Order: sequence, then C-alpha cells, then structure tokens
Amino acid sequence: MKLTAALLLTSLSIQTAALAENWPNWRGPNQDGSSSETGLPVKFSPTEGVKWAADVPGIAASVPVIWGDNVFITAPIAAEKKLVALCYDKQTGKEKWRVTISEGDEVQWDDKSNLASPSAATDGDRVYFLFANAIAAACDFSGKIVWKRDFKETHGAFATQWTYGSSPTIDSGKLYIQVLQRNETFKFQDKFEKGTPGKDLSSYILAIDPANGKDLWKQIRPSTAKIESLEAFSSPVFTTYKDQRLMLISGGDTLTIHDAATGKEFSRVATWNPPGEGYNSFFRLVPSPVVGDGMAIVCAPKNSPIFAIPLDAKGETQPVWQTEPKGVTSDVPTPAFYKGKFYVLDGGKKILSCVEPKTGKVVWTGELGGKTKFESSPTVADDKVYCINFWGEVYVAKANTDKFELLGMNEMGDGSKPNGNAASVRASISVSDSSLFIRTQDKLYRVGK
Repeated sequence: MKLTAALLLTSLSIQTAALAENWPNWRGPNQDGSSSETGLPVKFSPTEGVKWAADVPGIAASVPVIWGDNVFITAPIAAEKKLVALCYDKQTGKEKWRVTISEGDEVQWDDKSNLASPSAATDGDRVYFLFANAIAAACDFSGKIVWKRDFKETHGAFATQWTYGSSPTIDSGKLYIQVLQRNETFKFQDKFEKGTPGKDLSSYILAIDPANGKDLWKQIRPSTAKIESLEAFSSPVFTTYKDQRLMLISGGDTLTIHDAATGKEFSRVATWNPPGEGYNSFFRLVPSPVVGDGMAIVCAPKNSPIFAIPLDAKGETQPVWQTEPKGVTSDVPTPAFYKGKFYVLDGGKKILSCVEPKTGKVVWTGELGGKTKFESSPTVADDKVYCINFWGEVYVAKANTDKFELLGMNEMGDGSKPNGNAASVRASISVSDSSLFIRTQDKLYRVGK
C-alpha cells in the first residue's frame, strides 16, 4: 500500500513537472508578458515563501529564461571583464554551469545598464545568448558552446548611443536579432566606438539558422527618423493572425508588421513624430510592441501616447486609436496582455492601467506607490500583475477585474536604495511551475506557495 502511494505521488510529480509552462524568452511563452500558470503567491519575502535563492555574479536587466528544469540568465563580471551565461537547476537553485561568452572588454558602457542587458532565448534544444558588444553564442543544455559569432565582423558594431538591449527571439525555427541603430558611426563618452566604419549602418532584422549561427536573411528596415530616434531597445514580437505568422518591430518613430518567414514589410504606422509637429524631439524607443485581440500597440517615448493598429493593416496607416496626451503611457516598461486586456505600467509615475484593445478605453488606473522608478515590464498570471521596481520591491495588483486593487508589496531587494540608476533592478519577473522567478541586485529567487 505504501509502495503504491509512493508510486502515485512520483507519477503525479512527473506529470506536474511536464505540465509546467516554460518561459522561453524575455516576454514569456505568449511573447506578451503573460502566463497560464496558477497558484502564484501574493505575499512573500527573502525569508518567506522562497523555495530557493541563488547568488548571481552580477546585476543585469536580462530575465530568467526557463525550460524544463533549467533556468538561464546572462551576467557581467566586472572585476574579470567577462560576460557569462549561466544555468541553474529549477528545482534546487544550484548553479549547473557557467560559460564565458566574451572577455577582455568593458562590461559597462553607461551608468544605466551593462552589456548583459539582452535576455537569452531557448527552443528546448539550445539556448541562445546575445550581448551588447555584438557577440552571440548558442549552448546546448549541458553548457557546451555549439556556435559563437561576433557580428562586428559581418554586420558591424551596434550603433546605439545607450547600451544595446534588444533580446534575441526564437520563432518557427529561426533565431531573430533586431538592430535599430543610428545611420552613422560616432563615439560615446569619447571612449566607445559605436558602429563600424565601412559597414552598412542601416537598421535591420537578421534571421539566423539556430543550428549553426549562419545568416538566413537580412531585412533592412528603413525609417524617416533622425539621430537618437533611430535607436530602439525593443525586441521582435511574433504572433499568428488569420493563418499568417507575423513579426512586429517597434522603433524609428514607427511600428511595422512583417511576414515572419521572409521579413517582408506588410504595414507601418505613419510616424508619431512628424517634422514640425508634436514634440519632434529625438528620443530612443524602449518598449516592445504588444499584441492582443487582433490589435498591436506601441508606446511612443517620453510620456507620449500609445498607438494601436489592427494586425491586418496594409501599407502606411494611421492608428485606429491613441491614448490622450499626458494620459496612459509608458516610456520604458513594455505592456502585457492578459485575458482580453492590456496592462500598461508608467514606470516614472508608478501608475498601472488596464486598457481595452479594440477601443483604447481605460478600464482603470491605479497608483502602485513607492519612491523609485519601475523600468522592468509587468508580468501577468493567475489574475495578478507583478511589477518590480529599482529597489527590488514587488508590487502585486489584481488583474481581470473592473477596478484597480493593490494586493500587496513585497521587499525582495538587498536593502540598498541607490541614488539614480546605479545598481538598479531592471529584470522583469518570469513565471513557471506555479512559481515566480525574481532577479534582484545579487540574487535569483524562486518564490512559490
């Protein structure tokens, strides 16, 4: 009888592990910041509700990427001038392996971020890492490097003033890398060369064979934007609409929709920054596009409106709706989509809003509180929205409701409260196996009931 019960428990444990949803890239299994996982906690702390806590060798904005019993992150090790890929055991938090992908370079190019900002991506066979110095590698799940590339040799250094932060994305058997950059070389802080003389400095999307790292195609993405407005730190987003696999790219003062298989452009938003109108300033774009209910939205920079177009739009098109000036907006966090609604985090004002996709109607808006900014993106699962700020404070709000309700705040940081942007928590929260995976200044936590 005892043996039968033990076998039953083992079988249930295996089934539960098999059903756990992976978090294979920066914005999760649906590429919209949401997960179908349930049983997630509201109240927790570094000593309460923590299944394990692992030390990480350096702070970075890259999120925990999860497949099966593997949790992958990237990190800088400033003292050793190394950029590393790491794998942790999802069940125990034990570090399985650590691989140096790049060494000998500075790991910090500005005071706000470092070269380990892009998140990893995985297809279950290999895990793919990209760093802001244009070096990428694929590893198998044992930590062996399958291939490695320095894109500076073939396509040139990334020509962005602030540290490049777009994450690679795996979709339909291809690895995609987005480079929206300035169209000229320049030096940043009179020290770092941005762009490579003699290389084509057009903005582009690159499709790569994930098995060997070789280029499949390169799609040039033209833009009428100028100077810093050409730069974007968003990542490609993919979705299927009317049996067509689409790729969405935001930046260069526009949102474009492409054929994911070939890169061919189908449509774009008429620029939100026309010459002589609006603010017409030159600002980089950070948020990625988000898809929901047949609509795609993009957040224009620096407290400008959100713009929406239908996924079947063709050619240059005007938005079907946009939020009011000084209304719902996001400068850095990418919104999430969950159960028919967009969730938009204004990280500077510390305000969370729920928005209807078809009309742009604001269902509710509420203040999260706190004294520091949010630059990570909201994660939504189990009818809860999780937002983590610079200090590592995790705010939990109710989702799938007709009014704002703040459920709680949990301090997960190391206790330091840096001035400005130094050593700030920027990694969004990942979800898998009824647990939250939270990266703070020096720890990676698995938190669950």
